Amino acid sequence: MGSRRRRHHHHGRWVVPTVAPAAAACAAAGLLFFVVAFHCFLSPPLGDGGKVGGARVVRRPNPPFLLNKPAEVARSVIGAVDFTVPSGGSKLGEELWESKAAGNFFGCSNATKQFADANAVTKSDRYLMIATSGGLNQQRTGDAVVAARILNATLVIPKLDEESFWKDASDFAEIFDVDSFISSLSNDVKVIRQLPDRNGKTPSPYKMRIPRKCTPKCYENRVLPALLKKHVVQLTKFDYRVSNRLDTDLQKLRCRVNYHALQFTDPILGMGELLVQRMRAKSGRFIALHLRFEPDMLAFSGCYYGGGDIERRDLGEIRKRWKTLHASNPDRERRHGKCPLTPEEVGLMLRALGFGKDIHLYVASGDVYGGEETLAPLKALFPNFHSKETLASKEELAPFLPYSSRMAALDFIVCDRSNVFVTNNNGNMARMLAGRRRYFGHRRTIRPNAKKLYSLFLNRTSMSWDTFASKVRTFQKGFMGEPNEVKPGRGEFHEHPMDCICAKSKGKLGQNRHHQIKRAGEAVENHSSDGDLSWRDLDYGEHAPLDRDSSDEPESDDIRVGGSDIPELEDMMSD
Repeated sequence: MGSRRRRHHHHGRWVVPTVAPAAAACAAAGLLFFVVAFHCFLSPPLGDGGKVGGARVVRRPNPPFLLNKPAEVARSVIGAVDFTVPSGGSKLGEELWESKAAGNFFGCSNATKQFADANAVTKSDRYLMIATSGGLNQQRTGDAVVAARILNATLVIPKLDEESFWKDASDFAEIFDVDSFISSLSNDVKVIRQLPDRNGKTPSPYKMRIPRKCTPKCYENRVLPALLKKHVVQLTKFDYRVSNRLDTDLQKLRCRVNYHALQFTDPILGMGELLVQRMRAKSGRFIALHLRFEPDMLAFSGCYYGGGDIERRDLGEIRKRWKTLHASNPDRERRHGKCPLTPEEVGLMLRALGFGKDIHLYVASGDVYGGEETLAPLKALFPNFHSKETLASKEELAPFLPYSSRMAALDFIVCDRSNVFVTNNNGNMARMLAGRRRYFGHRRTIRPNAKKLYSLFLNRTSMSWDTFASKVRTFQKGFMGEPNEVKPGRGEFHEHPMDCICAKSKGKLGQNRHHQIKRAGEAVENHSSDGDLSWRDLDYGEHAPLDRDSSDEPESDDIRVGGSDIPELEDMMSD
């Protein structure tokens, strides 16, 4: 490996010193000219997208993995730094795939003796109806059950969102096993399929909307008076409408809903398991990546990925859909770690951590901005690249294709059953899966330390691969799904369900009593901030504009994970 070049500041400009005598310099200049010309030949033509059949065609941007500045090309070509990614994996071996400490913890969501039976607390004249907002992961929060318990009301099976971009007409029973849902929660909350008739007529509910992260006191002050007067209340736009800070019994109820009561229907489970089996047949173990890099999400984030004027125009047009968005400041968002990693960056992070080129990668994603050109570097780093569309035939997927939530459920199952789950974001699906995987044995879950990795990716061509990989491993400590990464009392509950995780030895995190049952071949426990809008709450496939909650009640929950603020916002769009 040659010595590293040094750049000197001279008269206000960066100057790259001569690397060799005049002849070598001429040769280098010629090589640079050839590389730039070749790059220009490959780059797509500039200009606005046209229209085909009345629909606007978005041209692919100059992909973020192609260098746009000649100086950067020169650094890569002329520089003596060896940034060749080795094909082999790390010597860490098994430590990459699972945590040594994982076996010391288990999910524990049994109710305490102080948690009264549903029959003792449910009032016969109180019915709570729920209209969800968004798709699959807004349907999985479990907060509806907690709200019904707080109000001592009977819960009517929630009505799913059919009006958003998803246009998914599926009802609750077509996605989740209703019988299992009702029976498994019978000791906690009374649940019925539909509102009973009164005098031969179905009563009309009183519709209302409550603030995000509403506390039990908030429910008692805002919803209970209406429920006492009207007897039937429907909460609209219901997603993440329960505070993160609840007493232990209510938190455990959340876990009983999320991890036990909500089971997919047999057709969804069957297809999901088939996809998992096909991944395992290709390789005994595999990584699942939840990749968020869709045009709407990038536009909403206010981030920039090096696509030049085309990218700025494309994403700028999309941003106009949300009139309340703050002005875009891409550099600030990136510095603060608020931008999703590119597909290439995710691939480099995984290879730097020690996963070899031979690893099989399952990717759950919407339509990636830039298409195949943007995915090319990730596929080069991990050629064994799979998705539900590559694993299953069109005929096998046909029953699910018209239904966005059911397609998302298939990805959810494969990601949940993977040996390692990775995300380039901290959105809803990523948080729900991270919490679930912690509950079921702290299975390896990797999320990027985007704030630290930002500068590393920016300057990676100035260092060797070994140096880059070493820094990635250092920065990722605390972001690898290890137990106790987050201190008790900190962190967003759906990602860190600490009240529902117990230690087998000293330092227990919760109730250390449990009864083991079997779920899908695993041993598990039986159970009788408001603020600016954020891309984190935009889940793939969604295009509809967000509404702002009209409530002026301040949100008091300060949510921190690993020391970084993770805002939760007024309305969310779904995975």
